Amino acid sequence: MLYRFCRLLLRVLFKVVYRFEARGVSHIPLDGPVVLSSNHKSLIDPMTLGIAVPRKVHYMAKQELFGIPLFGPFIRALGAFPVKRGGVSKEAIRTALSILEEGKVMGIFPEGTRKGERIDGVAMGKRGAISMAARSGAAVVPVALVGDYRPFRKMMAVYGAPLDLSPYLVKGAEDYEAATELMMSRIREMIRTGRPAE
Repeated sequence: MLYRFCRLLLRVLFKVVYRFEARGVSHIPLDGPVVLSSNHKSLIDPMTLGIAVPRKVHYMAKQELFGIPLFGPFIRALGAFPVKRGGVSKEAIRTALSILEEGKVMGIFPEGTRKGERIDGVAMGKRGAISMAARSGAAVVPVALVGDYRPFRKMMAVYGAPLDLSPYLVKGAEDYEAATELMMSRIREMIRTGRPAE
């Protein structure tokens, strides 16, 4: 109930402040485990990623954020769980996998950072999203966050069709690197076109 209220509040706020628009929401499966894999531009990306999704989105957030008055409880209500400084721990991966094994939705930012070298506005992706999807049987939906969060300039979340990863996940011959590159190339394509990748 609190999640729905927060999501509705954010949608109204984003619509007014950022002229927010979501495209391709119908590509998100309505049941079963899903990984929403998105580019990373800002601290508020998790909110942008999740406000148009008809299901609750869970995601990792730096542990320090949970100590900020009001903000910490707010992001927890929005589905965040803490990750210790210094990278994603085994405990965080176990939490993410258990969320997916329960048939829920995880939002993941495979670039891992908002800084660093970028190609077409997107950094190299890490293979964690693909690895988690392979281990849990989750669908992977590429997402492009398009815009720069300037007030009264359009901000979009563009959701592509779930990726067909079967050629990359053959038992004993998994190629997580190639699958990750496919995922990142779809995200780049959607940033470039502003349209959902099919």
